[in-house]
Amino acid sequence: MEKIRPIDIAEKLKISTSSLRSYEERGIVPKPERSSTGYRIYTEEHVAYFECIVAMSPGFGMDITSAVLKKLQRKELDAALWIINKAQVVNYEDKMIIERVNKYLENLTNEPTMTTGELSLQTNIPASTLRYWEKEGYITSKRGELNNYRLFDLFQLIKVLLMKITQNAVYSNEVIQLKQEIKELNQHDLEEVRKVIHDLQKHINKRNQEQLKGVFYLYKLFKIVNQQ
Repeated sequence: MEKIRPIDIAEKLKISTSSLRSYEERGIVPKPERSSTGYRIYTEEHVAYFECIVAMSPGFGMDITSAVLKKLQRKELDAALWIINKAQVVNYEDKMIIERVNKYLENLTNEPTMTTGELSLQTNIPASTLRYWEKEGYITSKRGELNNYRLFDLFQLIKVLLMKITQNAVYSNEVIQLKQEIKELNQHDLEEVRKVIHDLQKHINKRNQEQLKGVFYLYKLFKIVNQQ
């Protein structure tokens, strides 16, 4: 079996050797053997694991990538695939949110009609998260005249749904920027609202393609592991 130096893997994947060690410490790759002088001895199997991490993490994030590769090391393929499947379902649900938001835009009203609880039910976002988003300025409410309850209009519902998409995304500078754009949205500037929706749709499409690439490398790794 060919033995490969860490520096060669790092250069090939454009990552640092410390990243390789970090992945090993997290248990995402099998423990390599050591030479008589204590150096790590990597094989083609390790290379496949590292390639898979680099390919999967942009579309799935490190938490999901780690969970999947730990399952694969234990040869629990079905369990690993269901984790992947669940993540892809979430991406499809985000696509449906975009379609839902576009329909709301066609019938936009300014009348505040939803309480925090009702908004939570409509969006499947916990009330505590909605209160936090309001505190941070992502959404705003008006107070009811009779009971002083927080009330939200349809535009705030739209903003919550857009924020929900960023919740499902892999953390990145792009996602930070999208959240800021959502925060600054004004319902009287529908052109900007549509631009942000378009940017989110592009982000979802990109994530879909990144996930496809990740699954491809996962399949390549599975074939190697399955031969053992």
